[in-house]
Amino acid sequence: MAKRTNRLGSETSPYLRQHAHNPVDWYPWGPEAFERAQREDKPILLSIGYSACHWCHVMERESFEDEDTARLMNELFVNIKVDREERPDVDHIYMTAVQLLTGRGGWPLTVFLCPDGRPFYGGTYFPPVDRHGLPAFRRVLLAVAQTYRERRDEVLKTAGQLVEALKRVETPEEGAAAWGGELLEHAAQRLGSAYDPEYGGLHPAPKFPNSSVFEFFLQYFFLSGEQRYGDMVVHTLRSMAQGGIFDQLGGGFHRYSVDERWLVPHFEKMLYDNALLARLYLHAFQAFGEPLFARVARQTLDYLLREMRSPEGGFYSSQDADSEGEEGKFYVLTRQEVMDLLVDDVGALAFRYLDVSEEGNFEHGRNVLHVTLEVEQLAKLFGRPATEVAQALDQARQQLFVARQRRVPPARDDKILTAWNGMAASAFALAAEVLGEERYATVARETLQFIEQRLWLANGLHSTYAEGIAKYPAHLDDVAFLLEGYLDAFEALQEMAYLDRADTLATELLEHFWDPERPGFYFTSDRHEPLIVRSKPAFDGAIPSGNSVACNALLRLAHLTGKAVYEQRAKALLDAYAATMQAQPSGFANLLCAASFYLAGPCEVVVVESSRGAGTHLAQTVRRHYLPHRVLLVAWPEDGKANLPLVQGKTCSGSLPAVAFVCMGFTCSPPVADTAALEALLPKPGWWRAAALQKAAQ
Repeated sequence: MAKRTNRLGSETSPYLRQHAHNPVDWYPWGPEAFERAQREDKPILLSIGYSACHWCHVMERESFEDEDTARLMNELFVNIKVDREERPDVDHIYMTAVQLLTGRGGWPLTVFLCPDGRPFYGGTYFPPVDRHGLPAFRRVLLAVAQTYRERRDEVLKTAGQLVEALKRVETPEEGAAAWGGELLEHAAQRLGSAYDPEYGGLHPAPKFPNSSVFEFFLQYFFLSGEQRYGDMVVHTLRSMAQGGIFDQLGGGFHRYSVDERWLVPHFEKMLYDNALLARLYLHAFQAFGEPLFARVARQTLDYLLREMRSPEGGFYSSQDADSEGEEGKFYVLTRQEVMDLLVDDVGALAFRYLDVSEEGNFEHGRNVLHVTLEVEQLAKLFGRPATEVAQALDQARQQLFVARQRRVPPARDDKILTAWNGMAASAFALAAEVLGEERYATVARETLQFIEQRLWLANGLHSTYAEGIAKYPAHLDDVAFLLEGYLDAFEALQEMAYLDRADTLATELLEHFWDPERPGFYFTSDRHEPLIVRSKPAFDGAIPSGNSVACNALLRLAHLTGKAVYEQRAKALLDAYAATMQAQPSGFANLLCAASFYLAGPCEVVVVESSRGAGTHLAQTVRRHYLPHRVLLVAWPEDGKANLPLVQGKTCSGSLPAVAFVCMGFTCSPPVADTAALEALLPKPGWWRAAALQKAAQ
């Protein structure tokens, strides 16, 4: 018997198509659903989730596939299903509304709307029967429908109040704030107070990677020289790399850890987490030179290439936590399964190293693999050479990985998002610089080329691509992260086309997303579909806020192009949010990174070559160092960079093949031709605080 298909069957989103055979009469987001709700005077049930969301799948099985529940939904509501990754603008508004109503949020998101789209009640996951303090979903449906029918005035009043609250919630705090080094110091102390000194990361569990917070700690360590912030980064990255949140066999990070030790993860893997964490580990490798950090970055990027890349060149969105209906089944192992695969001393080493036990550390005697001790400690314990032990462990991992690949894999969301692919392009461009591997440069090029060919069409940049179709005008995140991707590709590859495209995107931001009355960027452009409010998100969430990414990018672009308007807009945004950053630093880590860029200023390095490639040794010297506010230009004859302000007046004279100039604080060094002299000119940890103390003493 053929399955019935609802309106979601023709959608391109894998998440929406997962619900295409539900007995619920789902509509995709659009005018048809709202017109019906208004015509029939019915409230709207808006359900928002995403493909890799475990509890979204649970609620679908329990409620949306249940005939009786679906009958009730169809009778009482007009039902709309939204993929939050496809419509982050819609998700942001209604998630904020539920947080205002209940004090919490998450997915699946369940929101009840008036026919005009204004929310009046909501929550997240609702079970099929009363449990864990949550009301049964069908009881909620009946109560909401009755309230809408019998107490309409209260519903409309609540909806009106919520919309007004939504307009206010993202308005920056009024009043002047300390807008200088004190802001950074205050934020670092406040954020540092949440640090877990035992296991790393931020209290409490569940623990998320918080990439932006640790990027800020790393930057503040470099500016201030305060070692404890560097130590926080090192300890956290080691703990995560050795924990179950990192896939010890296949590479890549899971979404978060349910415990404080980074041991048991929530098993979905997201493109954005892995792109952001690869960058953080690469930055930490530059700063501290620890080989573990380079290895984890490489394994993470190689995971993305192996399992998340489309044949066309873009990167898919996510992999599910579940396989065969069980969370984590693909990743966990019993002791017997490991014994069947590994024999003799290799098995004994792996059991101890990866903490494989009979009782297990997960459900039903299964084990989440994690590292319990260093290779050198294991070698000492077993009385064997460390190189031999390391080789045996590599063999064990490979055997376990090959066996795991024969299992039923988690489902993959093959939707390709511009914003997240911009992040991926940045990560691979940085890897090409730091690790010196040309293959990563090729990936960065091909990722950006994919966006240009499939998502940047004649009618503008689009947000999502699936089933060969590009959909939805670009949101702020799409433009901002792609702009950052082009800047990172430009500095890694030194091709002018990338700087030109970054300039084009910056113009798009200023012309179509900027709020001229209250500085900042809207989530949607002035050409976008009108929603109940035009939001302006500045708080970091699972990814850095689009406003913070745009601010960082504009500061970089101002120094590369010499266009003062970019720095002016970035400064206006920082001024507008200074008081809010002071009051709530936990939500603004990435904007604090932009503030540190503005306050400290960039380290501008210009390498001038007599012929292309003649200054590679100088550029590589710069790229080895952690310089968080670096602007790098490598110019050779007729490469198009001669007219850039940073290059003007700088030449490679005499018989020298290449020279480098280092400019800081509006002052440039004399040209240097050897790497030792260049090294001496580059700023070291603590340079900014030392410069401030020296200035105060004068």
